[in-house]
Amino acid sequence: MILSFHPCYEAEANIICAGREPDEKDLAAIRTAEAVILPQGCRESLYRLSRQHCRHVFPDYDMRFKYPGKTGQARLFRALAVPHPETWPFDDLSDYAQRAGRMPKDGLPLVFKLDWGGEGETVVLIRSAADLEAALSTAAAYERSGQRGFILQRFVPGTHRTLRVAVTGKRLTAYWRIQENLLVFGTSVAHGARIDHDSDPLLRQAGLDLARDFCRRSKINLAGFDLIFENTQGQPRPLFLEINYFFGRTGLGGSDAFYTMLKAEIDGWLEDLGLSLSPAVKNERPDTIGD
Repeated sequence: MILSFHPCYEAEANIICAGREPDEKDLAAIRTAEAVILPQGCRESLYRLSRQHCRHVFPDYDMRFKYPGKTGQARLFRALAVPHPETWPFDDLSDYAQRAGRMPKDGLPLVFKLDWGGEGETVVLIRSAADLEAALSTAAAYERSGQRGFILQRFVPGTHRTLRVAVTGKRLTAYWRIQENLLVFGTSVAHGARIDHDSDPLLRQAGLDLARDFCRRSKINLAGFDLIFENTQGQPRPLFLEINYFFGRTGLGGSDAFYTMLKAEIDGWLEDLGLSLSPAVKNERPDTIGD
C-alpha cells in the first residue's frame, strides 16, 4: 500500500496532516505502508515518524532536518566540502559576540541572512559598520520573539544574476534569475528578477553538474539550489549560496506544470523501488494535478 500525506498526490491511502501533529492513526497507516509520500511543508515530527516506521519516504529530507535553516546549510556545505562563499553561521547574538572577532577585519561588504526565510526574504547587503549594526538590531528583535540564528556570508560580485537549479526527484532544471534593477539587491522573482532559460548554456551545465553531484551525496531530491558564479583566474566557478526547500515555480512553468512534474517523478521513484499505484488509483487520477 502506498500512503500519501500530500494533498496533490493521490495514492491507495490518503491522509491530510496539515496543521496538526501526527497521531496514532497516522502511525498505524505508516507502519502498514510500503512507501510514504510527504508534502513539502511536512513537520519534522511527521518526517521522523515516517522514516522510523517505513523504509521508503519521499522526499528525502534527512539533510533538511539534520542541518536546519541557513546556519545548518552553511554547515552542510562545509561538511561536504562543496564550493561556496566563505560563511560564518551564528546560532544567536551571544554566539556572534564570542566569535565575531575571528572574522576578517576588512571583510566588508558582507551578506547578512536570518536563519529562516527564502526567495530573497530576510537578506541584507552589509556595506558598512552601520549596516551591520542595523542588521544585528533586527536579529535582536527576532530573538526576543524566540527566533534565533543568522549567517554572514562573503559578498560575491555579480549578484544581479544567480542560477536556480530546481530538483524534483531525478529531474534537475536550471535557469537564470536576473535582476536588471541594479538598485535592488538579490535575484528573487518576487523582487522583480526575470527568468532566463537560455543564456550561457555551458555555465548552466556546470551548475547542473555541481548540484547533481551534491544531490547524489546528500540524497536531497526536492529543493531549489541557488548558485552564483565567481571569476577565479578568468574562469567562472559555480558556488552554492543556499538551499530552498520551498521554492518558486515560475521558472518551472507555474504550479500546474510543477505538480505534473512532481507527480511523474514520484511515480518514477516508486517504479525504481519496484512499487506502483494500483490500477484503480491510476485510472481515477486526472492527467494533471494542481494546488
